[in-house]
Amino acid sequence: MINTNFHIYKKDYLHFCTNRKNLNNKTIKSYSIDLKQFEQFVCINRLEWQEKKSIEKYIESLHSIYMPKSVKRKIASIKAFFHYLELEEILEINPFHKIQIKYKEPFILPKTIPLKNIESIINFSYSNYKNAHTSYSQKVALRNVLILELLFATGMRISELCSLKIEQIDLTEYIIKIYGKGSKERLIQICNHNIQELLQKYIKERNQDISNNDYLLINRLHNRLSEQSVRNMITNYAKQAGIPLHITPHMFRHSFATLLLEEDVDIRYIQQMLGHSSITTTQIYTHTSINKQKSILTIKHPRNNLNIGI
Repeated sequence: MINTNFHIYKKDYLHFCTNRKNLNNKTIKSYSIDLKQFEQFVCINRLEWQEKKSIEKYIESLHSIYMPKSVKRKIASIKAFFHYLELEEILEINPFHKIQIKYKEPFILPKTIPLKNIESIINFSYSNYKNAHTSYSQKVALRNVLILELLFATGMRISELCSLKIEQIDLTEYIIKIYGKGSKERLIQICNHNIQELLQKYIKERNQDISNNDYLLINRLHNRLSEQSVRNMITNYAKQAGIPLHITPHMFRHSFATLLLEEDVDIRYIQQMLGHSSITTTQIYTHTSINKQKSILTIKHPRNNLNIGI
């Protein structure tokens, strides 16, 4: 049977992650779910949670249920928990030191949006704003234009955009302070004059109606706009704009990175703008720049300079 102390250790660890590591609520929730799944597994199978064999059986079960990326994340959650127990000297021996974990993640290229489709959906959003008949529909349409422009202009994650507060925006220099994964902070500047004016206009109109909410994007009840609401809006706009492609908010982030790379922007600048801790994460976009590759091979390949008669 599972040691009753596990539940206490789990609670202490999550408290440590919240107050000492300063992890965000989304990460804490994921850790909590992963640890609960492990706890339930060892309990149902009458295993000792701290034993090497118990963890190995749990890992085997994960592989039979989840995709490799999810398995990797869940194992990382459990491994971090055991590392904490080792540091706190709750466990003398960390069983993960004797476990070999091998899994091959399938290489999946990030899905991007063709530039013409980005142009189409943003143009549609402006048209929708101009043709809005009521005051409320104008405000919603203005907010939706800003959402699309900011997603493409900054490469922000949808969670970062929906969590963005007015105080994080410098309307003099047009610098946005973004809090990313693990509460890591980064700055990104809005340099397009049209988007600058749009941001000013939206905030001015928003502040006329709302004084008790700090979030930039709000819904009709004056609460923080949800990520699902943004996904639904983008899906609807794409359909109405006649775009034969399912577009998600995260695809704007992928497109932001890929298109900058195709414009010869140094990958380390892109890494900084995306908020990636490791350059390895950013390097996935080097595989997507097929248009740039075609241009290089067509124009710059040395074969073009060879004088060969056929």
